[in-house]
Amino acid sequence: MAESPNPPNHRHSFPGMSALEKLDPKESEMILEYFKTQVLLLQEKALLQASVREEKKLLVENAKLKKDICDLKTLLIEKQIKKKAKAAAANRTAPDSTATVSTDTPTALGNNPKSVEKDGRRRRGGEKKGRRERHHSEPALEVEPRVDVSRLDLRIGRIVAVRYHPLAGALYIQEVDLGESAPRTVVSTLRHIPKEELQGRLVVLLCNIRPCRVKGVVSTAMVLCGSAPNDTEDDNDDATLVELLEPPTNAVPGDRVTFYEYPGEPDRELSPRERLWELILPDLQTDSRGVATYKGAGFEVRGKGLCRVPTLINSSIK
Repeated sequence: MAESPNPPNHRHSFPGMSALEKLDPKESEMILEYFKTQVLLLQEKALLQASVREEKKLLVENAKLKKDICDLKTLLIEKQIKKKAKAAAANRTAPDSTATVSTDTPTALGNNPKSVEKDGRRRRGGEKKGRRERHHSEPALEVEPRVDVSRLDLRIGRIVAVRYHPLAGALYIQEVDLGESAPRTVVSTLRHIPKEELQGRLVVLLCNIRPCRVKGVVSTAMVLCGSAPNDTEDDNDDATLVELLEPPTNAVPGDRVTFYEYPGEPDRELSPRERLWELILPDLQTDSRGVATYKGAGFEVRGKGLCRVPTLINSSIK
């Protein structure tokens, strides 16, 4: 039998292989490497999307658990109040042995009805006084407000104008865009930073402080900075190094700064009597990478990244 002029090719083939075989071997190798890289990137993207979905699911579950805990706490307090009210009512209706007058009291008091009446009034007055004392001694059951960073309204702003304070040489007056209908006026002690570096810069601001008058100018927010002692030996240097917190590069004015472990909503305005800012301040620090944190939780602009201090690590924030 005559052999076939085209013997069968036992190599594995797939659509497009013939086209690749026509190319230069190096080009074929490069194309195959490109496709392998794309497959790996697609796999990584799928894993990232799955982790984001899982994170969102955990956030929802965490918020639900916190709400359930608050509801249970409220229910417990209500039950305690009802229980104390019932106990107080029982004490008021229970007979008082000290108020009982025997039938032979007039004889024992020398048959003097006025003495009996006077003694009865004295005892009744003592009972009323005792009830008032018990009422005032009962502690008021109130739900204590949470003390954590979620009550701070931290937002990203862009400095659109900077000028010197006319009455204070160490102060700047800045106009900051926070994504609102009009810029906010902020008075800050940032005169060690040139005006040109502040103009147009993104910063992190505490926005729910009570407006205060600083040398005649009302300031409605506070710029947050990293702060550390200056260890240089140059006497001309300041005693403290200060650097602005830098938001993620793709952040925009009005973006909220949130904390994964503290998902609560901020107060409309911080009360000076609570001194919440002073209580939270010691727990605001930069970590070893310069990331701004509260008790280890990073200052995060959701979906855009973390806020950092350029060079000050393990330093305080103020």
